[in-house]
Amino acid sequence: MNFEDFIIAPQNIKHEKWQLGSLIQEEIPEKGIVLLFVSDFRGAGKNAEIQDFLPLRKQLYRLSKIDFEVPIADLGDLVSGKTVQDSHYILQEVLSACHYKGAIPIIIGGSNDFAFSLFSALNFHQKNINYTQISNVVSLESGEGDIHEKNYLSKIFSAKNFSIKNFHLLGYQKHLNEEDSLKMIKQVEFDVVRLADMMHSTIRTEPYFRHADMVTVNCDAVESFAEPFSVNPQVNGLNRREICGYMKEIGLSENLKSVGIFNFDFEERSLLNTQLLSQMLWYLIEGINIRQSHPKERSFEKFWVLIDDQEYAFKRDTFTNLWYFGTDEKIENCLPCSREEYEDAKKGILPIRLAKFLS
Repeated sequence: MNFEDFIIAPQNIKHEKWQLGSLIQEEIPEKGIVLLFVSDFRGAGKNAEIQDFLPLRKQLYRLSKIDFEVPIADLGDLVSGKTVQDSHYILQEVLSACHYKGAIPIIIGGSNDFAFSLFSALNFHQKNINYTQISNVVSLESGEGDIHEKNYLSKIFSAKNFSIKNFHLLGYQKHLNEEDSLKMIKQVEFDVVRLADMMHSTIRTEPYFRHADMVTVNCDAVESFAEPFSVNPQVNGLNRREICGYMKEIGLSENLKSVGIFNFDFEERSLLNTQLLSQMLWYLIEGINIRQSHPKERSFEKFWVLIDDQEYAFKRDTFTNLWYFGTDEKIENCLPCSREEYEDAKKGILPIRLAKFLS
C-alpha cells in the first residue's frame, strides 16, 4: 500500500538544533518512534474533518531534545476514510508497517475506538497482549454493528482471533459509569483502578505499565478547567503533572509496542491545552529513551516474607529499584508489584492482586 495516498505530510517547522524538531525524520525508522495524527472522531459522535495539527507540532518540535537517541519519525496526518471502518483499515495498515520495523507507533487524535485498530494490528504480530488503558469510563455495549467508542472494548474482548493476556483499566470514575460494565470487567478478573488511587504519585500504579505491550489514553480522564481539554471534558481527572508522570511511566514499559492518545479537543485551539499535550508526548518519548538505555543484563535481590506459615518471594531489580512478586527464575513470569505491596506483605497482609496471581 502507498501511504502517500492516505497521509498528508507534515509542514516544515522552524526549530533550533537543540530542539526536538532536529530529530524528526519522514521515514519509519528501525526500532524507533513513529508519530501519526488522526482526525476521525466519528466514533465519539463528532466529525471526521481534517484537524489543524500545526499548533501541536510547533509546541512539540520546539521542546528540548536533551540526550534523546531513539530516532523519531512524523509520518503526518491520516486522511479519514469514507466510513469509520475505512479509517480503521487504513490505520491498521500503517501500524502493521511500523511493527514490521520494530518501531513504536504513537497515534495522536481520533476517538477512543481506534484502540481497536491498535490492538488488531499488534495482534497480527504477537499474541497474549498486555493492554493498559487510562480512561475515566468503560463501556461494554454489544460489539455488533459499526465500531464506536461504546462497543470497541466488546469487539476486542469477543473477537475469536484476538489474544489478550491482561487488561488494566486505570483512572475509572465510579460516578460516570454504569455499574454493570464494572461488574463485567471484574468478573473476568481484569484490574480496575479508581482515579483516587492514581493521584499524587505514580508509585502505586506503575506496575500496571511495566509489562504493557499497548497503552491507550482517553483524554477525558484528564481534568479540564477554563477550556475543554477533551471532547467530553470533565472537572475531575488526573491533573497536568500527574498525566505527564504517567506518560513517562508508559514510555518506560519493558514491552511497549503501541500507544494511542485519543479524544483530545483540537477544535478548541487552546494554547495551554496544546502545550500540555505536547509535553505529554515529550515525557512519553523521554520514557522510551530512558528504557532503551537500560542495561540488558539485570540482577535481582530476593526477599522472602512469611505470612501464616506460607513463604512468598519478592524480587528487587538492583538497577531500576523496581519490585516483582513470584518464585519463577524468569523475571518476565513474575508479577510487577510496588515496594508498598512488599511492605504490606511484611506486615502480614498479602494484597489481593498478588494472591490472585498465585491462584
